[in-house]
Amino acid sequence: MAREFKRTDRLGDAIQRSLAQLIQFEVRDPRVPMVNVNDVQVSRDLSMAKVYVAFVGEDDPEKCEEAATALNNAAGFLRSQLARELDVRTTPRLQFHYDSTALSGNRMSKLIDDAVAKDLANKGDEPESAE
Repeated sequence: MAREFKRTDRLGDAIQRSLAQLIQFEVRDPRVPMVNVNDVQVSRDLSMAKVYVAFVGEDDPEKCEEAATALNNAAGFLRSQLARELDVRTTPRLQFHYDSTALSGNRMSKLIDDAVAKDLANKGDEPESAE
């Protein structure tokens, strides 16, 4: 009988939970603000994990890329801490990527809200036709 989830998915979820805690409490780099670990994709051979992160309260893409670089510099430390928490033979190498989807979604939502507000304002200015 096939399992409901693949091993890579289960390992990715475990890494995501552990990394969220580790980054919050163990990383002391001032370049790294509050972090949301959005997704972890583990390669099929379990040797590499791509970690997609977003930074809370940070809208500047340059600062976010700098923070992702700081996390990549701390990847060895985080990997060693993960090895202590996870029950796996080899801990995947970590590669951090800035995930700008939330920022893009917020921009799109604001554009839609502005368009709706403008449309409602224009409807109020038009005179009603007499029938």
